[in-house]
This record gives sequence, C-alpha cells and structure tokens, in this order.
Amino acid sequence: MGQKSDSGRLVLVGAPLGNISDASVRLRETLSTADVVAAEDTRRLGRLARDLDVTIAGRIISYFEGNEERRTPDLVDAMRDGASVALITDGGMPSVSDPGYRLVRAALDAGLPVTAAPGPSAVTTALALSGLPADRFCFEGFLPRGGGARRARLRALAAEERTLVFFEAPHRIGGALNDLAETFGADREAAVCRELTKTYEEIVRRPLGDLATWATEQQPRGEITLVVAGAPPSSGAEVSDEELRSAVAALETSGMSRRDAIASVAATHGRPRREVYTLVHTTP
Repeated sequence: MGQKSDSGRLVLVGAPLGNISDASVRLRETLSTADVVAAEDTRRLGRLARDLDVTIAGRIISYFEGNEERRTPDLVDAMRDGASVALITDGGMPSVSDPGYRLVRAALDAGLPVTAAPGPSAVTTALALSGLPADRFCFEGFLPRGGGARRARLRALAAEERTLVFFEAPHRIGGALNDLAETFGADREAAVCRELTKTYEEIVRRPLGDLATWATEQQPRGEITLVVAGAPPSSGAEVSDEELRSAVAALETSGMSRRDAIASVAATHGRPRREVYTLVHTTP
C-alpha cells in the first residue's frame, strides 16, 4: 500500500500527450506515493510507469466513462478514510473532455481537498502552435457526432470572435471541416493539429475550405485538435436587407440548405433568425 496522507485528497495528474519526456517530477512522485491510482486505461498506466521506471505501490483501479458513476462513491469513501487518490487519464489533464469532473465535484461536495500535478494539455499546445490569436479563446470539446446536431452547434458559434478549439475523431474530421467551411466560411483560417508531441506530429494551417479538401484526400489518423480563428469583429455597420438576402443566396449556391443558410447569416450578423427568414421569403 502507498504512503498514507494525513488527510485524504484527490490529485489530478497531467499525463504526457505522447512524448514521455514531458512527464513531470511531480507526476512520478504522485504515482509512486498515492494510496489509490484511478486510471482511464490501466494498461496505458502500466506502460507509462515502466517507461518512467516508477513503482506504483498503491491500489490501481480503472476509472473511465463507462464506470465512473459507479466508482466515484468508493473513491470518495477512500479519501474520507485518509487515502490519497491520484486520477490519471490517457493524456493531458483529467476532466478536460476526459473522466474526472464527476470525481472532482463529488470530492468538493464532500469537503475533501482537490489539487493537481499539472502537465501537458492538448488544448493549449494546439492553440500555441496554430499561429492563431491566443489571447482570447474558448474550448468547445468534441462536436456532436450527428451532422444535424453538429451544424446546429456551429451555427450558434458562427459569430464567436474568440479563437475556437475543438477535439475531433479522425473518422469525423472531414465532415466536421466541411460543416465548418459551410457555416463559418471557407476562407476562415484554421489549423489541424495531429498527434501532438509524438513522432509524427503534424500541424496543417490553411483556410477551412482547403482543410476540408485536405482531410478528404489525406484521411488523417491519430488524435486531432482543431483550432479555428474567431469571427471578424462586428463593425457595427448596419447590413441592408438586400445584403442579408444575398448572403443567404450565396450560401445556398454553395450547397447549404436554405434553413442552415438563414441560421448562419442570422448568427453572423447578430439578427434574429425569424427576421432573416421573413426577408428571404418576402419579395423585395
């Protein structure tokens, strides 16, 4: 059993994204002294420990999306009994689109201390490498899997002026980029960041339309973080009714449905969707 702490606590451990050299001294110390190590993938944890030459003396349990609801109460009870619990995911910081939030919330609700052994983050790494403004950004995690739900989410984000960061699965990146190009505009700058810190790290910086074509041709694999430039700041100038109609017509010509085109134009110009709908369906 690992070394007992004076009072139970939760430690969120930032794991390397791919390059083992990014592992911190605190990561090593935390894994070797924790009473319990909750891991998203216990096999990956075993490989990480071997690569770091770290002996995990505490109890190792699996803690992933499929069992976190069931395992959380047991971990909170262990912390109440004085155990130090380390939570580690496959890469990056726990709870950032990974298991962890549920346990953090439960520990805090139980009055238990929560701290971190910070480590790499795909979000900030991709943002820094993208070449896009990083002074203001928002993280959107994974987009919805279904095309309709994904387009609806993107329509809601079309006028967001901050740089946007998404996670995406390789088999969905082509569809996501096509929807982004249609909703945000093919000329919006973006960067696909693939396999960060690993041997075959690749950063592709192009407008969304070009990236959509690239993804179709290359069919990229591996873990992907997508960074997209924010919408241009609103000039405050009033857009005429005819300009709104023309914008909708242009999107329809590019292949977007009228419904999606109306929603995109409304979001881009900060106008009510019903107003744009009425303009499009009213003869000038």
